[in-house]
Amino acid sequence: MHTNDVSLTFTGRLRSVRYALRGIGIMLASQQNAWIHALSTVAVIFTGLWFDLSWSEWCWIVLAFVSVWTAEALNTAIEFLTDVASPNFHPIAGKAKDVAAGAVLLAAIGAAIIGALIFGPKFVQLFRDMAN
Repeated sequence: MHTNDVSLTFTGRLRSVRYALRGIGIMLASQQNAWIHALSTVAVIFTGLWFDLSWSEWCWIVLAFVSVWTAEALNTAIEFLTDVASPNFHPIAGKAKDVAAGAVLLAAIGAAIIGALIFGPKFVQLFRDMAN
């Protein structure tokens, strides 16, 4: 077996998953916004269970989660790489970080809109039921 083929083995795949999980841990340990995303994710999951969301509603919610978490992970990676490539402040490095942070903001806004579209009518109905 060639050394390049090692990564295609089962143990190579497991090692890749371990590295990916370590990366998620690094993101959670180093990024305060990741904790906000985590708390939001947990809150939305519990709210979705409470409202007994349909399968299609859960699909939209999961898509929103994945979008935000992916944007946050890529933002974190870009920040780390930018810090290595440009340890001293450089305006273009700052622009790269700002654009990456903007991607997270766009994903979070999209997730909030999805949440409002799914949960908004459910909360309106809940308050109507409570008023009657």
